Order: sequence, then C-alpha cells, then structure tokens
Amino acid sequence: MKVAIVAEFYPRAADPVLGVWAHRQALAARDAGADLRVLVLHRPVPPLTAARAGPRAALSAARSALGQPRHARLDGIEVTYVPYLSPPHSSSYEDWGRWAAPSLGVALRALRRRFAFDLVHAHNAVPAGDAVRRSGLRAPLVVSVHGSDVFHTAARSARGARTVKATFEHARIVLANSAGTAERCRALGAAGARTRVVRLGTDLPRARAESDPQPTVVTTGHVIARKRHVDVLDAIALLRDRHPELRYLVIGDGPELHALRRRAAQLGIADRVELAGQLHPAAALERTRRASLLAMPSIDEAFGVAYVEAMAGWLPAIGTRGEPGPEEIASAGGGIWLVSPRDVEALAAIIDNLLSDERLLREAGDAARATVSSAFSWSRCGAATVAAYEQAHAR
Repeated sequence: MKVAIVAEFYPRAADPVLGVWAHRQALAARDAGADLRVLVLHRPVPPLTAARAGPRAALSAARSALGQPRHARLDGIEVTYVPYLSPPHSSSYEDWGRWAAPSLGVALRALRRRFAFDLVHAHNAVPAGDAVRRSGLRAPLVVSVHGSDVFHTAARSARGARTVKATFEHARIVLANSAGTAERCRALGAAGARTRVVRLGTDLPRARAESDPQPTVVTTGHVIARKRHVDVLDAIALLRDRHPELRYLVIGDGPELHALRRRAAQLGIADRVELAGQLHPAAALERTRRASLLAMPSIDEAFGVAYVEAMAGWLPAIGTRGEPGPEEIASAGGGIWLVSPRDVEALAAIIDNLLSDERLLREAGDAARATVSSAFSWSRCGAATVAAYEQAHAR
C-alpha cells in the first residue's frame, strides 16, 4: 500500500516537536507494511504573536519560517514541505485549506508521477483534508482527527463547521483519536460506518528510569492556557508544608510561560519550579520519566500523547474528568486519575496521596505501564492505521 500523507503539524528544522505524533504514526504505519511519503503544508509567515513579542522575536520567527528546507528525510521517510500563503490565523484559519490547495495540488501530482500512491492520508480536516479535497486530485482520502478541527475550528464559526463537514463527507474513512472525538466527528457529518477510533501510542521502555532525587511532579506539553499548568502550580503551593522537598518540572514552551513564572514568584515557590523549556523529544521523554508522576489537568484534550508517554515509563498520571482523551485512557485500565476541571484542591489531594505512600505510588506506576502496554503501543496504532488504509482503498 502506497500512501501520501498530508499534514500541517509535522516536525520542522526549527521545531522538531511540532506534530511529532503525526510522524510517529507514519513510522508505525510504515512498520506495519505501508510505503509512505509526506507532504507538509508550510506557511512561511511568522505568527502575529511573534511580532507582538518584539523585533528580535519577530526576526527569529521569520528566519525560522523562511529557512525551512523544502526537502528532508526523517527517520527514513521522505518529507516535502509545501509552502503557501494565507491571511492571519485569527481571521481565516477555517479557509486555509482553500489557500493551500493550489500548491498542494501541484505537489501531489508531482509526487504521483514518481510515487504512484494508492490514497492520501490527511492529518486534520482543516486545513490538510480540506486542501486535499479542493486540490481536485482523484484519490481515496483518509482523514485523521486529532481534536482541534472538531472542538475548535468547527465550533468557532458556521463556515468552519461547513468546511469540516464537507471534508468528512469527501473522506472514505475518518480516523478519530478517541471515542469522544469520534462522537463529535459523527455529529459533524462523518458517517458512523466510515468512522474508526485509532488510538495513538508510545514506545515502551524496557526498564524504569532512575528517579529524580526529590519528589517531582511533571507537566510535558505546550505551555498554553488550556493545559492548566497554573492549576498544578497552585496545587504544589498547597502542598509546600506537607512535602517540603516537592518540585514541579515544566517541559515545553509557549505563550503562558512568562505568566507561569510570575505566578510561581507570587506563590513564593519559584525555587521549587523548573521551567525546562522545549526539549528534543527523546530528551523530553527521558526527563519526564524520571519524575514521580505527571499532572496535566487540561481542558479540550482530545487525546493527550503526554499521558501515555509518561505512563509507559511507569509514571501515574492525572488528567481532567469529562475530556475525551483522559477518559479514553482511563477506560482502558488503571494508572490515571481524573479530577474535575480547575479543581486545585482535588488535584493536590491526589498528588499528596501518591507521594505519601511509596507502595501506592509504585503500584500506580505498574498499573499505568500495564494500561499503555495493552492498549496504546505504536504497533497497535500502526496495524489499525494500515487496516483503515486497506478498507478505504477497497471502497
């Protein structure tokens, strides 16, 4: 099976973390027997947030965007970056597929002449799936939904909802990363018979990592408001007397980083908090798995690879009740606790219970590992992805 993958979020020279889950799913599908090439929609325009951050940040962002090579080979997979221009995100994101379609159409046809792919797999309905639909290319389309298109793009405007729905109707199969995401896809026009749940996965280390010398709570991911790093920070402050050695490690970068630093100073716990910034994926995993537990009480969490990556390394995890991703993981087994949104006291209580009982903490880590091993490996993800390709091609 030959497949052309189209994605907006995919690792770049300046950001090897961006969309790394899409790359890992591609590797898993390759290991399961698919032959793949990747086309990445690349908008060589720095975001407005960089311009607002000052001239130096704007210049750095512009250099990164313009300096992206057109071609790369990532872990043996050929990747081509397809540039396109569009208006700003805030006013037109639901239409970016329209803007990207002409250059993507040229790239797809050029790829087909030297690599006769059987189908196209787009990550997200907008803009990738929509751009494939508008390109005029005749090929079966599989769309993976990771959450942003159904929970944000479709929700913010009627035009966004129409675009997502039109893409779902054009696709032969829609792959959702959780049951909750699949339900939302069906509500937006993805036919039930053509919708599959394909869970993302993680690697399974052979042994536990050597633990940090001090008890450590870690949050790994982009530092944005919906991840609710601030709730973990407030929980750490509540526990400062019961656990005087407790530390909080934040791995990732994002617009909320400065606010988080200020909040830590206001709470008087700046000396307990390490803001490690964005690390290479392997380094981020290594540091995450040395912590005592992962806490990420985020909202609008369609899946959350960070949970399963930590749990694979014998770390208990804490997520938010009612969110599709954490609920999906909890339904598969133990090792993850769910709290109500923004309930700092409940979050602090779970952290306290786990860190106050070494036996409980270790048993929780064992349960976390067992859950991921049974339900969230990359081999399972790869096999399910290739099965979906075969079904789409047969249709």
